[in-house]
Amino acid sequence: MKRKAICQQLTRKINYLIQKENNGLSSLPNVTLLYGTKPYARTPVMYEPGIIILFSGHKTGYLNDRVFRYDANEYLLLTVPLPFECETFATPEVPLAGVRINIDILQLQDLLMDIGEDDLAHPQTCSTGINSAELSEEILCAAERLLDVLEHPLDARILGKQIVREILYHILVGSCGAALLALVSRQTHFSLISRVLRRIEMQYTENLSVDQLAAEANMSVSAFHHNFKSVTSTSPLQYLKSYRLHKARMLILHDGMKASAAAIRVGYESASQFSREFKRYFGVTPGEDAARMRVI
Repeated sequence: MKRKAICQQLTRKINYLIQKENNGLSSLPNVTLLYGTKPYARTPVMYEPGIIILFSGHKTGYLNDRVFRYDANEYLLLTVPLPFECETFATPEVPLAGVRINIDILQLQDLLMDIGEDDLAHPQTCSTGINSAELSEEILCAAERLLDVLEHPLDARILGKQIVREILYHILVGSCGAALLALVSRQTHFSLISRVLRRIEMQYTENLSVDQLAAEANMSVSAFHHNFKSVTSTSPLQYLKSYRLHKARMLILHDGMKASAAAIRVGYESASQFSREFKRYFGVTPGEDAARMRVI
């Protein structure tokens, strides 16, 4: 079967699985199915570390001067929580359909131990938190089998993790291997910045200073700024601001919290400052954003 026909079949399978009450997704909490028939204009998003494989439709990401597309030919790999802008292309005739796999660090470490350092050589180093690469036949085949086992909860529970492990393996030995390997490396600049990002994730409501974050990475302030920007394409303070705004947006949209309460919850002292920065970042006020999402 040709690749295009396979992707069309997998698109139909995802639509079926999403509507199926007793699918196997509960057995694989790190796996999420994606399906949509509406386009979305370019808007700020915050993605957690993971692998996104699409079979239909496409997305275009914008990260400062970088523009990247992911579709049925290229998957996306994010290795740090990263704020960027994203545009979604989908219609009822050509929906957006795919699968997202959150990266389980323990599973990745276990896989690396089985492979062994001598058999995994990546001379190139990874310095950025977002990468895209060709969706190989091996990864596509594994993704197809992952969707197959999701039809039955027992199949998903027993076989699903091994298929996810197989996908991780193919990425490790492919062109994005260095990026995935950097997630578990100890003393690279990437891993040190990743540690800082985890601290921000845990303590974003606190008054974190650049000096504190640089100390966490065991770097001078100037070296920290340089390495932080190489990984995230933004400054530490701008990253912290973006992270807070995205967290507040989730509280407003998903928890029904008022904007002023969400502002305080994520660390803002001034609700008016929060509203100004929210509109500057998302292009609409918190109230307008909530109203727009209710319509959608």
